[in-house]
Amino acid sequence: MPPRFVAWGVSEKNPDGRNGSARERLKEQREREKAREKRRRVLIVSAAVVGVLGLAAVVGVIAAGGDKDGGSDKAGPVVAPSGAIDGEKPAIVTGRPDAPSTLAIWEDFRCPACAAFENAFRDTIHELEASGALKTEYHLATLIDGNMGGSGSLRAANAAACAQDAGKFTPYHDTLYINQPPEPDDAFAKNARLIELAAKVPGLDTPAFRSCVEEGTHDGWVAASHEAFKKGSFRGTPSVLLNGEAIFPTKGNEQISKENLKKWVAEANKGKKPGTASPSAG
Repeated sequence: MPPRFVAWGVSEKNPDGRNGSARERLKEQREREKAREKRRRVLIVSAAVVGVLGLAAVVGVIAAGGDKDGGSDKAGPVVAPSGAIDGEKPAIVTGRPDAPSTLAIWEDFRCPACAAFENAFRDTIHELEASGALKTEYHLATLIDGNMGGSGSLRAANAAACAQDAGKFTPYHDTLYINQPPEPDDAFAKNARLIELAAKVPGLDTPAFRSCVEEGTHDGWVAASHEAFKKGSFRGTPSVLLNGEAIFPTKGNEQISKENLKKWVAEANKGKKPGTASPSAG
C-alpha cells in the first residue's frame, strides 16, 4: 500500500494551508484593502508665496479614495441654507453677486490641505471680493468622513450652513479652518465643539443657531453637495477653479500664489466692470 500523506491544516475552505477559515482571511483582506485605500490619499505638496515677507506655506490636494460616501446616505431632507445655491451644484456664495469672476472652491472642513489653502489665501480672497472683482462659491464636501470614518466633515458643514442662515458664514467658515483639529481627530463631530467655536463669531451663538446645529437641519443639503463633488472630475479637496478653470496647485505652468491669484483675476476681468451690488449675507 502506498504511503499516505496528510496535509495538515488544508481543507476546501483553506487550500493554501494557512490557519483560519476563508471567511476570516477574506475579512482580513478587506481590512487591509481599506487601510491601503486610506494610505493612498496622496498629499501633493507645492510651495506658495504667502504675504509680503515671502513665507512659504504648504498647500496640496488630498486625492479622493476609499469610501467617498461620507455618511451621505444618513442625511435627511434637502433644506438649503438662506441664499444658497441649490440644484446640481449646491454652494454658498460670498462677495458681490455681480462680480465678473467666480472662484469655485470644493473643500472639506476636516481636510488639512483645505485649511492650508484657506489660511494662506483667505485675506487675498476677501480683498478681491471686497473690490468687486470676485465672488466665491463654496461647495462643501464630506470626503474625510468617508476616508477616515466619523462625521466631523458633515457636522461642520451643517454648522457652516447654519451660520449662513444667520448671515455669518464667512467669519464662521474662517473660524473653523483656523481651529481645525488634526485630521485623525474627529473633534468636529461634536456639536458642542461647533457651538463653542460659534462663540468666537459675534452674534452667532443664538438659540436658532444651536437648534440648527443640533438638529442637523442642512445635513441633506450638505449630502447633495458631496454627491455633486463625487460626480465631478475632481482629484480631491481642495479643488479650486477660477471661471471654471482649475488653478490649484497650478494654472498652466504657473504655481498658485497670492500675487498670481490677483494677476489671474485681473486678466480674467480685463475690460469688465467690478461688481457693485451689495455683498451676500454670508
